[in-house]
Amino acid sequence: MIIESSAPTRVDLAGGTIDIPPLFLFHEGASTVNFAVDLMAKCRIETRDDGVISIASIDRNEKFEVSLDTIDSLKDEPRLELLSKLIYFFRPEIGFTMITESEAPAGAGLAGSSTLNIACIGALNALAGNRYSEDRFIPIAANVECQVIKVPTGYQDYYSAQYGGVSCIHFGPEGMHREALAIDEETLHRRIAVCYTGEPRNSGTNNWELTKRHIDGDRELFEIFDGIRDTSIAVRSALIGQQWDDLGTILRDAHPERKRLSPNIATPQMDLLIETALANGAIAAKICGAGGGGCIAFYCEDGRKQDVETALSREEGCEVLNWNISREGLSIRTEAHA
Repeated sequence: MIIESSAPTRVDLAGGTIDIPPLFLFHEGASTVNFAVDLMAKCRIETRDDGVISIASIDRNEKFEVSLDTIDSLKDEPRLELLSKLIYFFRPEIGFTMITESEAPAGAGLAGSSTLNIACIGALNALAGNRYSEDRFIPIAANVECQVIKVPTGYQDYYSAQYGGVSCIHFGPEGMHREALAIDEETLHRRIAVCYTGEPRNSGTNNWELTKRHIDGDRELFEIFDGIRDTSIAVRSALIGQQWDDLGTILRDAHPERKRLSPNIATPQMDLLIETALANGAIAAKICGAGGGGCIAFYCEDGRKQDVETALSREEGCEVLNWNISREGLSIRTEAHA
């Protein structure tokens, strides 16, 4: 049997970090807004009859094998740790070769690891005879990733990977739910440029330190998170209402407030790229993910996206990304051996 799965990465517009439990429980109305992009994470599984499990990552250029008899060793395997723990969780009863690949640059801040997590869960679940319904994929992904990074993880990235599209994910005491946003996707695409800074993301914000400070009652941090919540609410409203000028103002004002979380969110290279973009038609910059490298999304004046991309492409190390909104989320295809 051959199983192929894929899932889209995402660009986050607002609400990042507030999606980490239990932080959202202290900010009523907490939500995040993001949109899925067609820089895909992919997983291919092909069964084999020799009792061997072969695991390979194309973008990390790493590969190793274990036997079905020693599958328990994957519980604490440091190589390709996320893949190893997922296979240990599903414990398939047949040998197979798993190959993964991500189209997003390494450390891009586009939720590459969380997206790969969802893609692999979809493929492994199919291999295991569809043991779990799809509504269980996100909790499984978050729990296994927590085992890998050893601290609580945010949830928004799994929703974009599983469902695609433009989304507002709401968080509260009743749980989490995704709201699909029906917006003018053509205008959003026309006005947002995304570049990879050339610097892999290096944890611009230490989410665990922020979580501890928040729980310890840091009043300034509480105020910052209230602002993150309010920005997300405003971004959702502007998108739904097609208030494109308002969206630019909201995103512009959010950037300096976001930097209050940590002085390491923007590197000198990122500041240079932001200055270049703002001088060539960008209205606002949104650092993707936790910052400290990775990608930046720029909200541009209408008709100026090309100017922004051209200016950025001249900067050393910067790569302008070609992207489209991915309306579909996780895709799983299976076929029998010929």
